[in-house]
Amino acid sequence: MTDCDNKNVRNLNLYFDNAATSWPKPEEVYKAAEIQMRQGCGNPGRSGHTRTLDADRLIYQTREAIAELINVTDPSRIIFALNATDALNIALKGFLSKGDHVLYTAMDHNSVLRPLGRLRRDGVITSTLIPCSETGFPDLDFLEEAYQADTRLLVINHASNVTGTIAPLEKMIKSAHSREVNILVDTAQTAGTVDIDAVAMEIDMLAFTGHKGLLGSTGTGGLYVRKGIDLAPLREGGTGSQSELDMHPEAMPERLEAGTINNTGLAALLEGLNFIKQRGVAAIREHEIDIRTYLYEQLQSIPVVKLHGPSDSYSASCIVSFTINGADCGEIGYVLESSYGILCRTGLHCAPLAHKAINTFPEGTVRLSPGFFTSKEDIDFLVSALKDIAALAES
Repeated sequence: MTDCDNKNVRNLNLYFDNAATSWPKPEEVYKAAEIQMRQGCGNPGRSGHTRTLDADRLIYQTREAIAELINVTDPSRIIFALNATDALNIALKGFLSKGDHVLYTAMDHNSVLRPLGRLRRDGVITSTLIPCSETGFPDLDFLEEAYQADTRLLVINHASNVTGTIAPLEKMIKSAHSREVNILVDTAQTAGTVDIDAVAMEIDMLAFTGHKGLLGSTGTGGLYVRKGIDLAPLREGGTGSQSELDMHPEAMPERLEAGTINNTGLAALLEGLNFIKQRGVAAIREHEIDIRTYLYEQLQSIPVVKLHGPSDSYSASCIVSFTINGADCGEIGYVLESSYGILCRTGLHCAPLAHKAINTFPEGTVRLSPGFFTSKEDIDFLVSALKDIAALAES
């Protein structure tokens, strides 16, 4: 395959990589980060002057906004981290002890697979992988037989970053809780775009990132930990409280936070959360279902394109993965950008077991992830480009 001779290349890139990080952001998000850098930057909890107090208020307001989004009444149960990967490490390494057994699924991201691999190699845990179908749904019958006497945790990826498949969260939680097994939910692909009620769903721990569906900046994320779950801190150090002690504070959220918090990033995240609150998660979800449905149907019109994941957009986040027989995924991505100005992601997407489940390992897929600001006109241009590329692949 070579670059397409296309005279209609757009000068501005079309962005189909929101599953990696959302773009564009609401204008208020950009402004908030700039204002914080120029006029704020007080170190929260470290002094008594006005900039520090303003930073304290900002962090608390962002904590409150996250808590409200997932229907948690106590904001102190929300702790901030670097991203969802950091939050998952805090949860897994802070919760699991020697001899524990863990259940996880083939749709999990390396942010779960690698910490679990480390804990297995270190002799801390044993684990069982729950297989998934070719469309990405976990095998619930297998799950029912996989529990052991020492099973302590079930990890659930709320939506696959490869296929978009939304896990049957409530069924899996009910299954685990009936056996007194705790739940850790990875919402990296769903927070802000799919309604999540952590209390009603009885979620024990929930990891989120700030830079995807929450429309904030990179370097932000966190973890909800329900009352009664006690995690050992992953890192310890300065908190601005109880400085006279040589042990980390016991009270939440300080127990799981150490060092200066990214208040510039949280200023941006707060505006992303405000945007979501104003629009409503239901409206955002409705738009993404509509835009994914349109994308999926248009791609079906290209005979050589093979789609991976659910055809029903109500069962998926706003992700569509595909392959073209005989064409290298990386080369497809290159041509999309170089000849058409279209940005997407190709490869294994840090989720090798998911690709094994959907039979796209080791080549991977081309992943398209439109977002709230994607239009059907954008999709029309994308599909036209893919028809050109498909014709080249067949020639």
